[in-house]
Amino acid sequence: MNKKAPHLREVPAVADETMFLLMHAAGTVEKRLEDTLGTVGLSLAKFGALTFLVRAGEPLSLSECAAKMTCVRSNITQLVDRLESDGLVRRVDHPSDRRGVLAAATPLGIERQAAGAKLVDEVKRQFAKTLSGIDRGELARALSAIK
Repeated sequence: MNKKAPHLREVPAVADETMFLLMHAAGTVEKRLEDTLGTVGLSLAKFGALTFLVRAGEPLSLSECAAKMTCVRSNITQLVDRLESDGLVRRVDHPSDRRGVLAAATPLGIERQAAGAKLVDEVKRQFAKTLSGIDRGELARALSAIK
């Protein structure tokens, strides 16, 4: 007899295929962004951190960066280390806490973030063109249902 364990259910083929198509599409978009940003010396993580710092318009604590970017502080510390060695970010002393350190985008960092933003906008335009003819509202509802 070919009885399956009661706790194992067959996943419909369409759900299985859709899941892998979504994963592939996400990987493709991420790779395209990484490759594009690489032309200006940025990774997606560096671009994200720089964008956050540039938009803030003022130096921010590493803890604040970690909280806003939803990652652990040790990752932010390493990311800021790399940005600092690239000359894109500088660390400054906290004005009221001797133990505190803030991160601020340098003029080069602001320039590089702006160049990256133009490239990301172009990838967005290409992405939108690829999806022309697709009901974007329906797609957005379907994707937001995934939690």
